[in-house]
Amino acid sequence: MTDSDLDADLTKQVIDSLNRILELELAGVVRYMHYSFMVFGHNRIPIVAWLRDQSNESNAHAVLAGEHITAFGGHPSLKIGPLLETHQHDVNEILIESHTHEKEGLDAYYTLLKLVEGKSILLEEYARDQIAAEEMHLADIRKMMRKPGSIR
Repeated sequence: MTDSDLDADLTKQVIDSLNRILELELAGVVRYMHYSFMVFGHNRIPIVAWLRDQSNESNAHAVLAGEHITAFGGHPSLKIGPLLETHQHDVNEILIESHTHEKEGLDAYYTLLKLVEGKSILLEEYARDQIAAEEMHLADIRKMMRKPGSIR
């Protein structure tokens, strides 16, 4: 599908949705990198590595969103999503903020999926792949927030 396959209104909605995703993913790059600087204690090394991996993954997701925007004739946003934080740099607080951020991203990908479902296999598959990735991030974060030995 190209932008000519969609009516102008739907193309604008798709580009707006992709720009929202781009802004959230760029915020994820900054957010996760910032968090990686703020972790201290015995478990610092593996947690910092995980946070930096998340930052790199957010960057890769931002690239995909930007490429889709330009494929549909749009202009990628120079804005960045919200970077609110509690300023509580305890790992549990970081995970809570991360969970909120990932949930917001998941919702943005579902919004895109609803717009393109049945209209673009390319964007449908893109949205579904990203939804699966975001759901895995959320599951990982929930597991990290559980007390060791707990089932729930």
